[in-house]
Amino acid sequence: MSAAAPVEQALGFRCGETQLWGVLARPAQGGESAIGVVIVVGGPQYRAGSHRQFVLLARRVAEHGFATLRFDCRGMGDSDGEQRSFEDIGPDIHAAIDALRRACPAVRQVVVWGLCDAASAAMMYAVSHADVAGIVAANPWARSEASLAAAQVKHYYTARLAQREFWIKLLRGGLDWRGSIGALLNNLRQARSLSSRPAAPHADLSFQARMARGLAGFRGRMLLILASNDLTAKEFLQYTESSAAWRGLLADAKVQRVEVSDADHTFSCRAWRTEVENATIAWLRSLAPSS
Repeated sequence: MSAAAPVEQALGFRCGETQLWGVLARPAQGGESAIGVVIVVGGPQYRAGSHRQFVLLARRVAEHGFATLRFDCRGMGDSDGEQRSFEDIGPDIHAAIDALRRACPAVRQVVVWGLCDAASAAMMYAVSHADVAGIVAANPWARSEASLAAAQVKHYYTARLAQREFWIKLLRGGLDWRGSIGALLNNLRQARSLSSRPAAPHADLSFQARMARGLAGFRGRMLLILASNDLTAKEFLQYTESSAAWRGLLADAKVQRVEVSDADHTFSCRAWRTEVENATIAWLRSLAPSS
């Protein structure tokens, strides 16, 4: 294991007619693994990530022998083009995978790492690239009005009733209880619709169904990282437990699950971030035992 800081370089590549830019981190002392990593950035942000999360992740992973590319999708950061939704960044992901392989000839297979809707995009699109051996999906995004309502009913209201401040506020008349009950009833109606909703026609699949279809047909492996104090992660689990398309998928042997206790959505403190990095590196080594 090398503790030397990785070598970083700017890497430009094309996605169709559009110029994209990223930063490639490689082990400083050689011995590059045959597994490389592409970090996909979701939401309206660029390759650094929240609180430099992806900068630190890429450097740490590269220190342990895995060349890592983090990049800006079209329309974000330094990349050209129009900004797109996570449902439309499949070409960006494939272009980044190809760019990593061209820049690092020793890399034979690629793992795609994504947080939130980038994890969802990886499940929809990365799985169809022949060089992808694995996906790391952190707090995947599976939100709909019904899944949000179900997660709030199950997690928010239960926690609220256990809070001393809630009862003090209620007894002092500082709580709009009529409004709160109305919101709860509305959420219950929305939550019930999640389990009773008919499956979408094949030609008009929701993005959640396309995630399930991608994972079901994927021959590689997936590391699922969930923060225990994140509503997005809870929604994802809630959705997968109630959806016929997801039945049994997360119990498959190709899926390994790690939960980071007390962590928030972006693993914003050093201890949580380190736990995610350590889990990622250990899992990458299991894919490439000789590295």
